[in-house]
Amino acid sequence: MSNTNLFKGIVYVGLGASSYGMLATFVKVAYMEKYTTAEVTVSQFIYGIIGMLLINIFTKYKANNSVEKATPKNILQLLLAGTSMGLTSVFYYVSVRYISVSIAIILLMQSVWMGVLAEWILTKKTPSIQKLISVLIVLTGTILATNSLNQNTTIDWNGIGWGLMAAASFTTTLFTANRVAVGISSVQRSLYMLIGGAVIVFGFALLTQNTPFNFSIFLKWGIFLALFGTIIPPILMNAGFPITGIGLGSIISALELPVSVMMAYIILNERIAVIQWIGIALILFAIFLMNIHSKKV
Repeated sequence: MSNTNLFKGIVYVGLGASSYGMLATFVKVAYMEKYTTAEVTVSQFIYGIIGMLLINIFTKYKANNSVEKATPKNILQLLLAGTSMGLTSVFYYVSVRYISVSIAIILLMQSVWMGVLAEWILTKKTPSIQKLISVLIVLTGTILATNSLNQNTTIDWNGIGWGLMAAASFTTTLFTANRVAVGISSVQRSLYMLIGGAVIVFGFALLTQNTPFNFSIFLKWGIFLALFGTIIPPILMNAGFPITGIGLGSIISALELPVSVMMAYIILNERIAVIQWIGIALILFAIFLMNIHSKKV
């Protein structure tokens, strides 16, 4: 592989991860403008589905209808897998209501050790020493990054709980996305998973929206959140990961963490203590350590 192609792969994955990292900050801004979680998630998923549908039509036209079609079994599998995507968005966005963006993204990154645990349970394969050490580093970094040792820090357990549930559902998404209906195109897979996620999001909206739905969200934030949350990142990452491989790709995708923290610092003026930056650095190092020897697949 040429260095140019590898560089392209790194750029694709990096931009995709950075797009994800921007989301929570703008969701927080939408909350400041009195929009609800239901309004934010519904607008994001509706625009996301429309966007992915158009991309699917364009891809099919460009390939002269030679694209392999998903079978009914594929579709059902992807719809079910997509429900965890919907849960991740709901849980993550609800957590941002209670805690800062910088803490919420750190909680979401707990998917690192949750993924190791899930793999251990489901595959019956004992994690390597390298992975176990990485998990310990992640947990240590999390304690520092959330500033939990500071006795003056007030912990909102509502936000912590929702954030950890977001990490658990995100782990499920990661675990299933690379194992379900892998024989069809990534844009088809993304579309059906989005539809599955939309079922969860619409159900959440029906249960929680107790005021008239503010449709201005579709003009104000919906398109932006869909582009940077459900359209651009999966396209870029699906293009980049085959080039970089899972190991390097996972390391590059960790850019989501510092980007999210920096966006919160710049736009929301969230203050990050030195000890928190040390914790963030430890989490990033753990991700690097866990994936540095991964083979390209």
